[in-house]
Parts: sequence; C-alpha cells; structure tokens
Amino acid sequence: MADPATSIDDLVDGARRGDQAAWDALVRRFRPLVGSVARTYRLPERDAEDVSQFVWLRLTQYLDRIRDPHAVPKWIMTTARHECHRLARQIRTTVLLDPQAAGLEHARPGEPGTDAGLLRAERHQALRDGLAELPAPQQQMLLLLVADPPFSYREISRILDIPIGSIGPTRARCLQRLRATTAVRRFLETPGRPA
Repeated sequence: MADPATSIDDLVDGARRGDQAAWDALVRRFRPLVGSVARTYRLPERDAEDVSQFVWLRLTQYLDRIRDPHAVPKWIMTTARHECHRLARQIRTTVLLDPQAAGLEHARPGEPGTDAGLLRAERHQALRDGLAELPAPQQQMLLLLVADPPFSYREISRILDIPIGSIGPTRARCLQRLRATTAVRRFLETPGRPA
C-alpha cells in the first residue's frame, strides 16, 4: 500500500510501471474527484459507478500518453465530465422520448378529456420532433432548463461550461430556434390548435 503522502509523480510513475499498489493509491486518491463530478450531474448511483469504471479504464489506456503527472487530476476530471455529460444527455433524451410521458397512459376513448389528451400528446410530439431538429448544444441547454428536479443556473453554467450571464440570452435564442423548427411550425400552423 502506497503512503498517502506519496507524490503524484511517484504514483503515476509506479502505475505506469505496473505497480499495483501505486495504481490502487492513485485510484483511492482521485475516486472522490470522480464522485464529485458525477454528483454535479445528479446521476443515479449505478450510472455514477459506471462513470467511475469508465474513467479508470480510460486512464489505464492513456496513462502513458499523459506527459505531466500533475495533469492527471485534470485529465480525470475532464474525462469524468465528458462521460457524465454523455450519460446525462442519454438519460434526458430517454425520458423525453418515453411514450408514457405523452400523457395518454390513462386516457380512454369516449371519456372526457380524451381530446385534450390527444392534443397534449401531439404538442409533446411536436416539441420532441422540434428538439431533435436543433443542434446538440441547444438541445442540451433546453433539456437542462426543463429538468425535474430543476438545475440551478450555477449548475447549468458548470455543466455546459458557459458563463451564468449568458444562460438567459442563450435560452431565448434556443427557444426562438425551437419555435422556428419544421415540427413546431407545422403544429402551430394547423387550424384549430391553440398556440
């Protein structure tokens, strides 16, 4: 077992040489960093564990390519952020595309509210289709803004790596582009549908 006071240079050098104790100490030292990144993305525990496994697997593949051992923590944090971002986007997209989210799971033909349920389902589908037309960064911005539980602007700033002050204007541009998508325009222009 490596001494907790062992320098990062020694740990990285030992891990590169295949020293299991150095590798274990490296993982122990930076596991909390990976966990803190996963927490900022509010990932379920199982997904956070997947992120951790992914980071350590990638580190074994790239450790020899990292020239400066002091860059390892930044590399770990960046890799964890990228994987969390990928998983969070996948989770949010899955939720948005969930057919149960359309609001029709309890509607029955002939019951009051069926028309409202159908209209709501069409509106949701138009929004999902319109969202799919947007570039990925704009999709992500809108998904983070409507997440449940909601993200704070500070969290959105950290996740998207943009200044807090630019979130509002960027949101407005994203919504404007969403309204201009083919799917949303088609829905809004259909006679008899409320805007």
